[in-house]
Amino acid sequence: MAHDPAEQHLRHVEKDVLIPKIMREKARERCSEQVQDFTKCCKDSGILMVVKCRKENSALKDCLTAYYNDPAFYEECKMEYLKEREEFRKTGIPTKKRLQKLPTSM
Repeated sequence: MAHDPAEQHLRHVEKDVLIPKIMREKARERCSEQVQDFTKCCKDSGILMVVKCRKENSALKDCLTAYYNDPAFYEECKMEYLKEREEFRKTGIPTKKRLQKLPTSM
């Protein structure tokens, strides 16, 4: 069954798993300051991190949740996914492998 590379229809797994995965990765990048603060607090606090890092955990959750609930951010991630899927359907090579195969020196 051949797929039109530019087709926009999303399957259930794409909507509920693959696009949210991209959203999580991009949100973690955009909330990197909060991720670093929380990580540092956890490392510094040891087993007391649950109690001592509430402020950092809260800030991180607030930052991530703001992105997860942003319809424009979802659309941005969906378009990125569709672009990757279209490229895969044209070439048969997943994005990660395509990027790894680029020449290292020119």
